[in-house]
Amino acid sequence: MSRAHDGQWPFFPFGNPLRIMFPKGSYPSVETRKLLFSFEQSLAENLKKLRPEDASDVFTLSWMSLAIEFLSHTHNSIKTLMNELQLPVSDWDEKWTNIYLDSSVKLLDICIALSAELSRLDRGQLLLKYVLHLVDISTSCPSSEELAKAHLYLHEWIERIDSKSPKLENCPAIIASLQGMLGFPKVKSSKGKALMRALYGFRVMTVFIFGIFSATLSGCSKPSIDVRASDGFVWFEAFGDLQAVVNGEFKRQFGSGKVAVFKEIEAVKLCASRLYDLTNNVSYKEEPAQDSDGINLEDGSTTLGKGSDLRRQRLRDCVTNLAAGVRTLGHELDSLSKQADHFFQIILMGRDALLCNLRMSVAGIWDTLEIYADISPAPSDDQWFG
Repeated sequence: MSRAHDGQWPFFPFGNPLRIMFPKGSYPSVETRKLLFSFEQSLAENLKKLRPEDASDVFTLSWMSLAIEFLSHTHNSIKTLMNELQLPVSDWDEKWTNIYLDSSVKLLDICIALSAELSRLDRGQLLLKYVLHLVDISTSCPSSEELAKAHLYLHEWIERIDSKSPKLENCPAIIASLQGMLGFPKVKSSKGKALMRALYGFRVMTVFIFGIFSATLSGCSKPSIDVRASDGFVWFEAFGDLQAVVNGEFKRQFGSGKVAVFKEIEAVKLCASRLYDLTNNVSYKEEPAQDSDGINLEDGSTTLGKGSDLRRQRLRDCVTNLAAGVRTLGHELDSLSKQADHFFQIILMGRDALLCNLRMSVAGIWDTLEIYADISPAPSDDQWFG
């Protein structure tokens, strides 16, 4: 015969979960505790997967795609938790509703700003693709006019990359505002407290990830935002490890004042800068025939054939590297844009669903009042006027 659990729950790897998850002495059901633990455990496991093998990978567009996908998955998990808790919106406290609506509109603002920046970067790809068309060396060497045009468009692209969208200027303030909303509202019901804990975890992850995103896209030279999460959560240790890796890498790479930038963009910029130098007042046309002394047989002038061959080879290598970088950058920008748009739609639909349910709840109250008025006898004149 198995003995009593003595306050220990078999699905928790630590002591009495009430002291950690509900420290103020509320008494949630076993099912509520199981649902919340499952949510927080899943959050912890996904955070561990988000930790990069190489710390510098946090400054890649591919890692940011994974991070935004993680946020989308977490938000969907909260919707699942709400359904499993059977906590309808009509039972929400007004303060919870206000916090959710306020934070969600801030998230939408950030998504709009970041999507606009990604779109701006993507449009810059058109300039580079036209440059690659101008300096195409697969069939013939580019003319002086084509090199001059390439030089001009490369200059325009580099200036575009070095400049930042003004829409990003408000992101740090919005993120700081979200960070200031990380406290817990007072909740009486155990189901409501479970939901607030889940939403707290989501807000912590959102502030942290968008803080990295905003700092890197805006060209920040300071460490990412330091999110001080409350302990007592199953995911607390995994989050602390990830934040330590990210902030440590920020300080290591950019402590000297170097501007943060995504690796894919930096690689393309390096190739573009080299090609920019190579296309400065240089012609790579095929040279006329020469004798053994380097004298042109057509006009008798002397040219440095070997030097031109070297320059042409440098041009080929640079164009090849730039083309590869442009393909990688385009793919990662497209992937990240799709993830950002998906996250925007998730937040927007969640906000619309909440507002719709609130309207239905209010309409239900009015319907009840109208029904009550229909079945109640009309007051007499003596009742109205005493």
